[in-house]
Amino acid sequence: MEKNIFGIWCGKIGFDKEHYKKEFERLLKEKSGRKFLIKKSSAAFKINKFSKKGTGSLELAEFVKNSDKKAKDYWSITICYYAMLYSAKAAILSKGYETDDHYSTQIALGRLLVPDEIEKEDLEILNQAYKIFEDDYVEYFHDARKESSVSRYSPTKAYTERRVSEIFKNAQEFIAKINEILD
Repeated sequence: MEKNIFGIWCGKIGFDKEHYKKEFERLLKEKSGRKFLIKKSSAAFKINKFSKKGTGSLELAEFVKNSDKKAKDYWSITICYYAMLYSAKAAILSKGYETDDHYSTQIALGRLLVPDEIEKEDLEILNQAYKIFEDDYVEYFHDARKESSVSRYSPTKAYTERRVSEIFKNAQEFIAKINEILD
């Protein structure tokens, strides 16, 4: 995988847990007027609301993906991304934090839900009783965020049916993993 514009991913190195930790702390402190990027939150009532929005959005993405309209691809990708965004916000809230934008959601997701390597091994030994995010799920979120942006703002980008199906499948897996964590 290529390095993204924020310098977080690099295919040869993989997930940079330390970068997510530092960036999370920076965003937690940063505020601009009423806007926050990441903040502590006790609004647990929002978890179920975001979770339902994620699941409902995924159902809408499937409907759009299966339609025969010409504009379906970019809308399907965009809806898949937002389904993942809502689910990610639910998981982040379950850890006692709230995010205010797309980038901070990706950072909080990586910081709060990707375990350390030792924890991964421990979870495998315990028969994966509680499956927690692997690096792939943060990658799925990043990929959908990037594709959603391109599909919304590029009038010439065309997507193959395979690519749209891949993004949809990743969104399904991502939301299933979030729901597992929330249960």
